[in-house]
Amino acid sequence: MIAGGGECEKVAEDIKTRLIEVAGEAFAAKGYDSVGIREICQKAEANVAAVNYHFGDKRGLYRACLQHAQSCRVEGLNQPVWPESYTAADKLRAFIRRMLEEKLNTERPAWHQDLMLRELSRPSESCREFVESYIRPMAHTLGDIMQELYPHREWNQQTWMIGFSVVGQVLFYQLQQPVIRILMGDEGFESLTVDGLTDHITRFCLAALGHGEPITVDSANSVATN
Repeated sequence: MIAGGGECEKVAEDIKTRLIEVAGEAFAAKGYDSVGIREICQKAEANVAAVNYHFGDKRGLYRACLQHAQSCRVEGLNQPVWPESYTAADKLRAFIRRMLEEKLNTERPAWHQDLMLRELSRPSESCREFVESYIRPMAHTLGDIMQELYPHREWNQQTWMIGFSVVGQVLFYQLQQPVIRILMGDEGFESLTVDGLTDHITRFCLAALGHGEPITVDSANSVATN
């Protein structure tokens, strides 16, 4: 029986999704240059014509994989709608928490993170588009929070470095988990929670920015108790 229009569209969308999932995993593991279209199509049970139809070419497929990975991980960090009662400190805490939730989420396919990290560490011609569409919007969100903490200050080199320092703390707990586990031991590593890390990083940043109490080793709110 000949499939109807709706069914044909569903089949095409299924093929497109399979190509992205298979190609994304392969690109993340081997890199763009080490993966062939025929290899991807064979595993995705699709033909080469499907790649040309949906993505134009291999580069278009790679861009689609990057876009898919970032769109699955950026929720809530681009143009967030804050409750009216939120202060700048509340917004910073919410931003940090959302980043931690995104970066430490183990339920999403590992290739999402691996592909984005590979693109940033070994930039291709897609890197600028990736930064502009995925990272810059988050940078603007954090920059707006900095503007509230320091009103009437222009965005300058110091603002960028402060933002990098905030994000860098989150990325440490994402990228250095093997090191943390070795240094703290399994029990210490497993005691780290999103709540606890959010509290620690927020208080640390606010103290450094002159908007919070200094943090000491005797601080009552331990990361491990949250």
